[in-house]
Amino acid sequence: MASLDETLATVEGELRDVEAALADPSVVADRNRLRDLSRRHKELAEIDAAWRRVRRAREDVATAREMLGGASGEERELWREELSAAEEALAPLEEELETLLLPRDPNEGRNVIMEIRGAEGGEEANLFAGDLAAMYRRYAARRGWKLEVIEERPSDQGGLDEATYLIKGEDAWTRLEQEAGVHRVQRVPVTEAKGRVHTSSATVSVLPEAEEVDVEIDPNDLRIDVYRSSGPGGQSVNTTDSAVRITHLPTGIVVSMQDEKSQIQNRAKALIVLRSRLLKAAQEAQASELGDLKRSQLGGGGRSEKIRTYNFKENRVTDHRVNVTTYALDEVLNGDLDAYVDALMADKRARQLAARA
Repeated sequence: MASLDETLATVEGELRDVEAALADPSVVADRNRLRDLSRRHKELAEIDAAWRRVRRAREDVATAREMLGGASGEERELWREELSAAEEALAPLEEELETLLLPRDPNEGRNVIMEIRGAEGGEEANLFAGDLAAMYRRYAARRGWKLEVIEERPSDQGGLDEATYLIKGEDAWTRLEQEAGVHRVQRVPVTEAKGRVHTSSATVSVLPEAEEVDVEIDPNDLRIDVYRSSGPGGQSVNTTDSAVRITHLPTGIVVSMQDEKSQIQNRAKALIVLRSRLLKAAQEAQASELGDLKRSQLGGGGRSEKIRTYNFKENRVTDHRVNVTTYALDEVLNGDLDAYVDALMADKRARQLAARA
């Protein structure tokens, strides 16, 4: 394994190369290469700036230690305090640098395709899916992200059979990727006449948005079927064949879209989702990970596979992966998710650092 000095020397060299490339007119004219190099420049510049801060802080520590060694009396106590303060300031800077040197997630900086579906629990699961959709809408607003509805398919009693959103924001993937999984709700459903608490679940999947340059789709690999859109209960809501179902024949991935009245618009939205699913599947294949994206994120959608529980009677929300519990259900459903997201991000970073050690 390369030493820290060797790693940082490599970073400095790559940063100079990227800066030179960004000044090349041919790169400026190539939108995709310019985008990729700009992203890499930002990453390298962050590491370089962090390394400079660490070096300055280490110099402060060395100076304080040297002065302490030659001091006596009251002056020695002052330099002891100075050394303690310098060492305390250095620790978080070194931790920041270590974090920046971790392998970057290839999806960092991408927008997100989020899919929400009712799972176990019948119509109550669909109602809960609607609650989750509203929660993520509010969270996106809090973070300053832009959320676009790709599809919302209402259920019979006002919930959602399924919903698909495109969430645009520089840190959307980083903060949302671990929201994928089975979300469990424990409450008295509106459909329950005897006041008994039921347990139901909804699934959330999170995909990186793929651009056309990321995934090339051969039109000959697609089977495209059109049909009439249907609403809750199966009734027709359109008199024309505007709904679109696209099947990617090599992988068997199927995407259906019926939210728009135009067949062309539904086809365009379906291709956005298909491209993102294919990108994630390709990334998983490259990493030699087993299983389909949905299976790895969602399992079978069963209540026992939950990642988070929302208990209405106790006003409690518990994330089972990081053992974080708050008694502020209303605030969470209003989009106050940072306590959970921050804990999950910190846990992921800790595991990466442990693996690097």
